[in-house]
Amino acid sequence: MTPLEWFKSSYSSADGPDCVEVAITPADPTVHVRDSKNKQGARLALSPAAWADFLTHMTK
Repeated sequence: MTPLEWFKSSYSSADGPDCVEVAITPADPTVHVRDSKNKQGARLALSPAAWADFLTHMTK
């Protein structure tokens, strides 16, 4: 299994409490989400459609 390549989400604040990292596995496809301040903590694995729905609600 290839390690995930995490990047900071554009929805994260610069240095505030909202620090989200995202990794995408194109073979599945799956969008993985984690708290950048707790990299070993819980993670979400979402379908691209579920991720798009989530982003739609975040921008309202």
